[in-house]
Amino acid sequence: MAKLDVMNLKNEVVGSIELDDSVFGAPLNRALIYDAVKAYMMNQRLGTVSTKTRGEVSGSGRKLWKQKGTGRARIASIRSPLWKGGGATHGPRPRPWETRLPKKMRRGALCSALSERLREGRITVVDAIELDSHKTKPFAATIAGLGHERKTLVVDASDNRNLQLSSRNIPAVKLATGSDLNIYDVLSHDRLIFSRSAIEALAERLGR
Repeated sequence: MAKLDVMNLKNEVVGSIELDDSVFGAPLNRALIYDAVKAYMMNQRLGTVSTKTRGEVSGSGRKLWKQKGTGRARIASIRSPLWKGGGATHGPRPRPWETRLPKKMRRGALCSALSERLREGRITVVDAIELDSHKTKPFAATIAGLGHERKTLVVDASDNRNLQLSSRNIPAVKLATGSDLNIYDVLSHDRLIFSRSAIEALAERLGR
């Protein structure tokens, strides 16, 4: 099992934690991670974009002039796609983009991404994220003190009200819980901060 130092909010070592190799010791699987990220991003699409065909735009259906003898190009309707204000040809229509990835593949991709983040030294475990107030400035100073000045993902329990309030005004910080942690957030943030309870819950959720 991999062993990682546990810090306090003053960036002092207060203990250590052993991490399950089945979760944090998985090999890097780029193809599996790609499939998981692609599925996640497709599931974020609403699929509500739509264009009107020539049968849906407003306008008369009468023939504008006779077929022959005028010297002009033949035209059937003002709603033709060739005319300004006419219908769209082969435009996007509402459709579902949702795609399902097997549970074992989602778990394997997340474990692979977390393991790579650990090998890169991008994961910090703190004993507890207990804040005295809900103000943003002290929390921002705490994040900087832990050495996380770039995009940071903070993972803790969902009932930490002070953490929720103090982190929401910091653009580079996103808050997540162990139950809703996804592979896109893991890969799109430079640093990950876990509370001890959150990383233990995550290891239990993903472990064998």
